[in-house]
Amino acid sequence: MSTDTNSSIMGLFERFLSLWVALCIGAGVGMGALFPGVFQTIASVEYASVNLVVAILIWVMIYPMMVNVDFASLKDVGKKPKGLCITLIVNWLIKPFTMAALAILFFEYLFAGLVDPQTAKEYIAGMILLGVAPCTAMVFVWSQLVRGDANYTLVQVSINDIIMVFAFAPITALLLGVTDIIVPWETLILSVALYVVIPLGAGYLTRKILDDSGSHERITRFTGRIKPFSVMGLLATVVLLFGFQAQTILDKPLVIALIAIPLLIQSYGIFAIAYGWGYFWRVPHSTAAPAALIGTSNFFELAVAVAISLFGLNSGAALATVVGVLVEVPVMLSLVAFANRTRNSFP
Repeated sequence: MSTDTNSSIMGLFERFLSLWVALCIGAGVGMGALFPGVFQTIASVEYASVNLVVAILIWVMIYPMMVNVDFASLKDVGKKPKGLCITLIVNWLIKPFTMAALAILFFEYLFAGLVDPQTAKEYIAGMILLGVAPCTAMVFVWSQLVRGDANYTLVQVSINDIIMVFAFAPITALLLGVTDIIVPWETLILSVALYVVIPLGAGYLTRKILDDSGSHERITRFTGRIKPFSVMGLLATVVLLFGFQAQTILDKPLVIALIAIPLLIQSYGIFAIAYGWGYFWRVPHSTAAPAALIGTSNFFELAVAVAISLFGLNSGAALATVVGVLVEVPVMLSLVAFANRTRNSFP
């Protein structure tokens, strides 16, 4: 298949991505309800609470982007500190605390008469876990869709991962009001290895093999052929995640709506802060858009795993993190569309 044909396919996917995602959400819920045993079997294929089937699909998503990462240009990233500044301040000094504040506002006050106090506390805990876990893998997809700087996005995510190793437990403990929180370090380290280190290494080796002559022409042809698989991996991941949680979605629609409201406010609010900051600070769009998207999206794999570890599989905390997964994809697609429409407003 020619590169032009693949570009047409990718353009078709991107143009109607919201429709494809909506269809995949419906397909995931429908298949999960009709064939729960199949999804239970897939869900059991895991190690350290990391589902290996989802990991493979994430590799499919981000490998094409990793091939585009030019390590030779990474040395110049320090010349553009503004994007890193936005990412780090939003992710670690703003986002966890606004999430905790919104969760408490809604479930201890505004929704107090709709949910019993103990369950409300568990919902708050789950939302806090989402707020403390910045995105690691999916952000490469969002960055590609807004034509972000792949090298800069890699650096932003890598620094976030390093900080997360040291800051996740203390901030979570502070916000949950406990002193003896157990964080599954094996899950955290394995997730970073699976979703960042391995695809990055594969991309580096591919680039080295293709670029042995110093010409980027072979790399361009190769990435043009494999780029459509990135969106296909995203859509397959959506089907799986919604299939895993189909029964919960069907059984508790009101509760899911209640949890979704503060999550939506948090997502759009954090994006507005980061994206607006980038605009007024005159940060280039290829840096500002991924910086805002990193802050908005969550490392839901880790949040779900920690919620199950701390509170149990059927807890309100686990349900809240699952709702985070349900909300994230359509929200992020809407923000990608907004970022693309406002590209010309940036320098």
